[in-house]
Amino acid sequence: MVKIRLTRIGEKKVPLYRIVVADAAAPRSGRAIDTIGTYDPNTEPSTVKIDAEAAKKWLACGAQPTTVVKKLFRQAGIK
Repeated sequence: MVKIRLTRIGEKKVPLYRIVVADAAAPRSGRAIDTIGTYDPNTEPSTVKIDAEAAKKWLACGAQPTTVVKKLFRQAGIK
């Protein structure tokens, strides 16, 4: 199964996340199939950048977003 989820990058106590498409069995910060955006919770308000076309393509292919990614998609106006 393919999932759309967050991968943590950034320094200690300063999280920054990539929104990636990865195999469900892969580790959290493991190999990703595709990177479709970023999420920065440190800014006020939080910064979300998503490639909408790539996200829609992966959703059409059957990729399942996690609950947090689903919330970010709703904020960005995707699906």
